[in-house]
Amino acid sequence: MPLSMYDASVTVFLHNLNQLSHLLDKGLAHASATGIDPATLVGARLAEDMLPLSAQINIASDTAKLAAARLTGIAAPKYEDNETTFAELKARIAKTREWLQGLTRESFAASEERPVSFKAGPTELNFTGQGYLLHFALPNFFFHVTTAYDILRHNGVPIGKRDYLGRA
Repeated sequence: MPLSMYDASVTVFLHNLNQLSHLLDKGLAHASATGIDPATLVGARLAEDMLPLSAQINIASDTAKLAAARLTGIAAPKYEDNETTFAELKARIAKTREWLQGLTRESFAASEERPVSFKAGPTELNFTGQGYLLHFALPNFFFHVTTAYDILRHNGVPIGKRDYLGRA
């Protein structure tokens, strides 16, 4: 059976959002165990010109839901991007996962060739569905999931490759 666009998108997003939630659990546990204010981790950055952990979570969430929306033509929910605690970030991930779980394989029919166009800053980007998923959405999603991992790891959270990958 060939790999479907649903399997290449939704199942990947669901698994990795689950792992992102797991990483947040480990971050909060570390903060509690070491006396670090959890808000310090939520606002932590790898570099001054990079976005904080909270934004990395928000963008990963947005990338997953917007990718599915663009591939199916089903409107994605809008979130305010105002999360400031671990609990709020985990709730956002849970809402995104719940929305993705409501999508059907059938809603991705013919999405490989569906035109996908949107603005990224001043630039208009145009793709086929498959090109968009493989060359923009998945790389962008993993950039932000990885950056969230890196922020936590850089701040002493005891996480490793198994925490990032989880189980398939």
